[in-house]
Amino acid sequence: MKAKKSNILRFLLMVNIKAKYLKEMNQYLPINLKGFRLFLFVSIISTCLLTSTAISTITANQNITDGQTLVSDDETFEMGFFSPSNVSSNWYLGIWYNQIAVKTVVWVANKETPLTDNSSVLVLNGEGNLILFNSTNRRIWSSNSSVIGNNPVAQVLDTGNLVIRNENDNDPENYLWQSFDYPGDTFLPTMKYGKDFVRGLDKYLTSWKTADDPSPGEYTNRFDSDGYPQILLRKGSDVQYSSGPWNGLRFNGMPSLKPNDIYTFEFEFNEKELYYKYELVNNSVLSRMILNTDGILRRFIWVERTQEWLLYVSGQTDNCDRYGLCGRYGICNINDSPACGCLRGFDPGFPDEWRRADWSNGCVRKVQLNCDGGDGFIKQSGVKLPDTRKASFNVSMNLEECEKVCLRNCNCTAYANLDIRSGGSGCLIWFDDLIDIRTYAEDGQDIYVRMAASELPKLAAKSKMRVRIIVIPVLVGLTLLLGICLFVYKRRKQKNNDVNTVVHESTYVNENKREDWELPLFDFNTIANATNNFSDSCKLGEGGYGPVYKGMLEDGKEIAVKRNSEKSIQGPDEFQNEVQCIAKLQHRNLVKLIGCCIGEEERILIYEYMPNKSLDSFIFDEGKRKLLDWSKRYSIIIGITRGLLYLHQDSRLRIIHRDLKASNILLDKEMNPRISDFGLARSVEGSDTSANTRRVMGTYGYMAPEYTIDGIYSTKSDVFSFGVLVLEIVSGKRNRGFQDANHDLNLLGHAWRLYNNRKHVELVDRIINGSYVESEVTRAVHIGLLCVQKYPEERPDMPMVVLMLGSQIPLPEPKQPGFYTERRPQEANSSSNNPEWSSYNHLSITYPQPR
Repeated sequence: MKAKKSNILRFLLMVNIKAKYLKEMNQYLPINLKGFRLFLFVSIISTCLLTSTAISTITANQNITDGQTLVSDDETFEMGFFSPSNVSSNWYLGIWYNQIAVKTVVWVANKETPLTDNSSVLVLNGEGNLILFNSTNRRIWSSNSSVIGNNPVAQVLDTGNLVIRNENDNDPENYLWQSFDYPGDTFLPTMKYGKDFVRGLDKYLTSWKTADDPSPGEYTNRFDSDGYPQILLRKGSDVQYSSGPWNGLRFNGMPSLKPNDIYTFEFEFNEKELYYKYELVNNSVLSRMILNTDGILRRFIWVERTQEWLLYVSGQTDNCDRYGLCGRYGICNINDSPACGCLRGFDPGFPDEWRRADWSNGCVRKVQLNCDGGDGFIKQSGVKLPDTRKASFNVSMNLEECEKVCLRNCNCTAYANLDIRSGGSGCLIWFDDLIDIRTYAEDGQDIYVRMAASELPKLAAKSKMRVRIIVIPVLVGLTLLLGICLFVYKRRKQKNNDVNTVVHESTYVNENKREDWELPLFDFNTIANATNNFSDSCKLGEGGYGPVYKGMLEDGKEIAVKRNSEKSIQGPDEFQNEVQCIAKLQHRNLVKLIGCCIGEEERILIYEYMPNKSLDSFIFDEGKRKLLDWSKRYSIIIGITRGLLYLHQDSRLRIIHRDLKASNILLDKEMNPRISDFGLARSVEGSDTSANTRRVMGTYGYMAPEYTIDGIYSTKSDVFSFGVLVLEIVSGKRNRGFQDANHDLNLLGHAWRLYNNRKHVELVDRIINGSYVESEVTRAVHIGLLCVQKYPEERPDMPMVVLMLGSQIPLPEPKQPGFYTERRPQEANSSSNNPEWSSYNHLSITYPQPR
């Protein structure tokens, strides 16, 4: 009885609160309807009675107060009142994801005018406008639509779009108003991001001021339709980043924007509208793009299992993405040092500034153009096209016609294809200085830069021939004289050659690379004391680089010390490579490099100490592996995926590990995995994902087929190694040397056989004894087999692996693994001695041994 009375009192209190707004709201309602106030009062009562029911729609004259929400029909999105954090006293009307643990707001109505308390009301009036009132009846925000509705309703759609429409009209073209036309910092699937020329709408992203303040921040990300459209990221009025123009496949400056299994994308540019949008392939996946307060545009995917947002891709990937870094006619190459150079036919405008790494004033022509003197063009391949705000375009021209038009106009500086599909079509012409050009290892575009006749290769060759006739004989004589001098000099230096080799090598490392390391250098005596003079009692194990010791610094900090062995095949290059790769990497699933020690005969790496040593010491040990239950094994798999994702995508450099294996996964005191040993790792340019080598180095049983046979390594070869590792973690068995009484297959072949017979769970380590989640085991084995497929293009990349592990999206059927059958060590050795093999590769294979 008391509860019933309490509910009645609460209901009457809500009615009393809502009645306060009648006077203010009456001015927005029809005045020629008799008894309308009674109707309004009844509608308020009905709203109060519906507060406990999740609804997606309100009709005219219904309202929402604190504690009430609108929820989309599929329950993905929810709209209501919220406060950004516990420290903020401000309240806002917004939309957020409904069924996830992390409160993620995607749209805010009153972002510039916060409410000071939660005693506010949102009303849909009879004309079809949403109006937000505060506790003093002051209007805070309104949809402010000029279109008058007929029986209007407001609804939160499954896309997260808040729309006002006529009651029986669901056609998006007829919406009276929609929140997708007024985005904040978040770009959602199906949203048209760009310009509506007919209605005069500019739909762009604006960062929040801070994480607790949704008012407009410093950064905007929007289409600029001057010249040919491109997306510009600005801080205030200063351009920070350009997407480059759309080339028929993607934005030219966003090579990572490729067809994938998560979302499709679309670009449209006509006289009515300009927009870019994306749609999810699987609607069960939650994905959003957000312009963060630091000015970086990031795409996130929700991982259900870990209950967190996974960073899938980031806008700016490296320093060359900074707008106009190298100035006019400059070109940025992230693999060069310094990164900035000049286009062919150009020199630095202010050489002294360039020597100080100030490239802002760019480059100038070596020879000025002469419009009537036979100007031509030099092709620059594989680049991001320059800023197109001063460019012109024609969709019907071909490249030859484009060149003629450019030559006829003395102000034309360059031209390129507008659309690169089907051999190229359309014409894009620049009429100003070329700025914001960078190189790409793949997916770059060709541009033809206007040059003076004397700078063109064929004409320049003729003019230089006369000079060569005179200069070459003189150079030959000087070369002979110089050769004699060098011979005498080398003979004198030969006596000290052995000692100087090591010293010079160490000096080179210190002077030329140390500035890039940002890493403490330890004194040798300090490390010797920490390890009891490298005592065998402190020895943890030995790898390809050399022995590893446990040590303790004077401050009590425990360390792991890797000392290069004289017998090791890994020398100065691997040492330098490991330092460069990992010195600036920071991730919870990577081992942390504390410092190094360099002497005439010493190359030592100092890492944080991992008390549980390496993963192989657990999963391949009959006694220890029972300490790894299924939950911990699955957690280790997830941790390794995060570390690899960081290396392949999110780190400052794109890192290919090349030696991922169980012994290179260290475990901290909480048994969290840390990827280690970067001696064989290689970095590649931001958009590149592969390279090749004549010196194949790695561990038998983990190396991908294309790497073992052809020396081609890529992020997908790391994925192969990861797949092997997953199957080893599940089974507790090594891939190399695996034996089964029923066949001669290796672990990959055994797992493939079980998969085809739908007996995934038989792969699980018997010591787990049935205490596992069958769906997780099935999914882990399935994903492991997808990762070890023969051809790299068939394997998923790491962002997709993380998504597949953390969600229930359907998985494709795996194909037969690479290295399906077991190959014995002697077979591997005989392969490396094959003349055809050794003609283009040096093969170095490490056989894993327990530590």
